[in-house]
Amino acid sequence: MSDRYDVIVLGVGGMGSAAAAHLADRGADVLGLERYDIPHSYGSSHGHSRIFRLAYHEHPGYVPLLERAAELWDELDAEHDRQLLYRTGSITAGPADGDLVGGARRSCETHDLEYDHLSSAALADRYPGYQLPASYEAIYQPDGGFLVPEQCTVAHVNRAQRAGATIRARERVVDWRPTDDGVRVETDYGPYEADRLVVTAGAWAARFIDALEGVLEPERQVLAWLQPDDPDQFAPDRFPVWVLENPDGLYYGFPVHHVPGFKFGRYHHRQEVVDPDAFEREPTQADERLLRGFAEEHFPDAAGPTLRLSTCLFTNTPDEHFVLDRLPDHPQVVVGAGFSGHGFKFASVVGEILADLALEGETDHEIGTFSLDRF
Repeated sequence: MSDRYDVIVLGVGGMGSAAAAHLADRGADVLGLERYDIPHSYGSSHGHSRIFRLAYHEHPGYVPLLERAAELWDELDAEHDRQLLYRTGSITAGPADGDLVGGARRSCETHDLEYDHLSSAALADRYPGYQLPASYEAIYQPDGGFLVPEQCTVAHVNRAQRAGATIRARERVVDWRPTDDGVRVETDYGPYEADRLVVTAGAWAARFIDALEGVLEPERQVLAWLQPDDPDQFAPDRFPVWVLENPDGLYYGFPVHHVPGFKFGRYHHRQEVVDPDAFEREPTQADERLLRGFAEEHFPDAAGPTLRLSTCLFTNTPDEHFVLDRLPDHPQVVVGAGFSGHGFKFASVVGEILADLALEGETDHEIGTFSLDRF
């Protein structure tokens, strides 16, 4: 005999914890299954800070989802005992004619977001921690900031449990199969059945969804924390989060928070596609050199001794847009995957969308861009 639920959530990280919370809040009998601890540092929902920004250079169509995400983060923040979202403002910087600055400005103008267009000198005058090349420009948007990913997961799990959800960690899903009236999920502890299945397994999602094989690419990512000359210049009230374009690619960073050091990384760090169960989790001197070279050029006042290095995983799609959809052949199965290194800020609204799809079969949110059949 197996236990029966309304919905099973496979993977209880940033996205899965949010889905479990929204589902349980609506009265569903929810089981969340997590292979590791809650929270854990093996996937994509850790590292003490994740950027939240509305000036979205990737595409203006993301902004309505971000505005809803902000509402939901504020609601969750109000009931949690530790702050989840710190609003520092956000900086998008790079060459004046680059895609990044132009894209951020376009998103702000399309959605009537408040912003300032700053020269490099004006940026440094306002925020002395920034000393960028004279030819660079920046978009400052005051609603940006950073989320604390581990606490976001904890807060969503707490909400799910208060609403009656069962969350089981250290239990690995082996397989699932459709049944006449739902799904059957096998774990290394035993079987469970449910009317619906939500797959939010991050870098492991393609192992459970055949349609994602060859679509999702897990990628090794490395972050660095370096000692600033004057840590106060890099405090949250004096140093907005940032995304920066230079000839080597895109970089992103944060003020000092929770652990010592100026935190930053390079998008698609060394472009290493990896097996999430078998890759170099320990950062190397080559990782450190790549990141330090950037800091010495663009943030010399923050390029002191290394304090910390950490790896995480991106799970990329070919177009770097998300996958939020039901399986065409098994509509009782909903997938949230492929967040491509820029998804965590959306976790609160992604949870709402996945709950909509699981319980209603549709959502009022505009998610056509994220359909599975585009591949």
